Amino acid sequence: MSNDDKPSRHRSVPSSRIGRLGGFTRLAGGVAGGMLSEGARRLASGERPSMDQLLLTPGNVRRLTDRLAHLRGAAMKLGQMISMDAGDVLPPELSDILSRLRDRADFMPPRQLDKVLQQEWGKDWRRKFRRFEPRPIAAASIGQVHRALTPDGRTLAIKVQYPGVAQSIGSDVDNVATLLKLTGLLPPELDIAPLLVAAKEQLHEEADYEREGQMMTRFGELLADQPQFVVPALDTDLTTPRILAMSYEEGSPIEALADAEQGIRDEVFAHLVELVARELFEAQLMQTDPNFANYRWQASTGRIVLLDFGAAREVSDTISQDYRRLLTAGLAEDRGAVLDAAIDAGFVNPKALDRHPQAMRKAVDIAVTQMARPEPLDFGDRAFVPEIRETVMPIARDRESWHLPPAETLFVQRKVSGTALLGARLKARVDVRGIVQRVLEKAR
Repeated sequence: MSNDDKPSRHRSVPSSRIGRLGGFTRLAGGVAGGMLSEGARRLASGERPSMDQLLLTPGNVRRLTDRLAHLRGAAMKLGQMISMDAGDVLPPELSDILSRLRDRADFMPPRQLDKVLQQEWGKDWRRKFRRFEPRPIAAASIGQVHRALTPDGRTLAIKVQYPGVAQSIGSDVDNVATLLKLTGLLPPELDIAPLLVAAKEQLHEEADYEREGQMMTRFGELLADQPQFVVPALDTDLTTPRILAMSYEEGSPIEALADAEQGIRDEVFAHLVELVARELFEAQLMQTDPNFANYRWQASTGRIVLLDFGAAREVSDTISQDYRRLLTAGLAEDRGAVLDAAIDAGFVNPKALDRHPQAMRKAVDIAVTQMARPEPLDFGDRAFVPEIRETVMPIARDRESWHLPPAETLFVQRKVSGTALLGARLKARVDVRGIVQRVLEKAR
């Protein structure tokens, strides 16, 4: 069993800046050593490998994955974002290994956990509970979750933040960006400075557990009339900036629905599609992290449990209206208006249309054709993805056409794209067109 396939285990989190910098230094050294070894092997066999072939070997990607999982925090979070956002674009070996970051994290040793709890709750913190389970029920990028029983009989989920994570966000983001440039995933010509600023801002928000508790409460109020959803209730007495206490809600991984009957899969995913539309156009408040682990399924009640509101953020009128124009044009099958709306919203670089008009129009036509089908959209049918990839490849190779949309747009699009990936995992068939039309009409 490789390190990447092992279950979560005790592993102390580097909490000092020097300790975390050392982790990145060791990773860079390991990648360089892997490149030399792979280069020598290929040259000896008569090959002339390119730089990206040497960098993106399975061995180097495993080093990247393992180190990000060890550092947690912004380092691991960005690795998760790459695997979620890139979809079908990354090389298969890189996408497969990075995607493991969505489900894998080591957890703090008991001594380190106790130190954090003492700092937040005091030395007598154990008196607050009838039982506190020391082994976490979940371990993720910024914190790990424990189940606890209060003296009055309530079962809680307690999320405890890893030490040093909040203080290291800025340096971690910069270090990961450097590594991604090194591997060629981020071209040096691409100006990612605005995105890094936005990423740091959002990660600081995610590291504020009191803020997350407030967002969780807002979503609970927003969905109070939607019995198909369950949002945990905040325990304000036990919540601090580094500890989030909430009601424990039973549920199975949402991916387990992949084996359920087609009708159940379709119904559940239709609820999630409508939720995204309501977040974008009605509430203008969106939980922008579509990690599969943030959804649970209660088979006994037929309800969906929503978790992790650290990435919840307001959606501006501008972004909401940009998406409204884009979708309205798509529903009307007005391909020219779709392209205009995409450029106006900053999704597309105008140079791309000037330099590759045929490819741009063909890509829009493929997307609109999929959306215009009268039957429910089959998320399990990905046959059109290779066609789109082949169509936009000339644009991707043209450095003059490279472009980053506004950061706020990227966060929203991450939720939209990640939700679509979940639909593909469930092989759901949903009337997306009808759902979007209803929400747009209601949110006028």
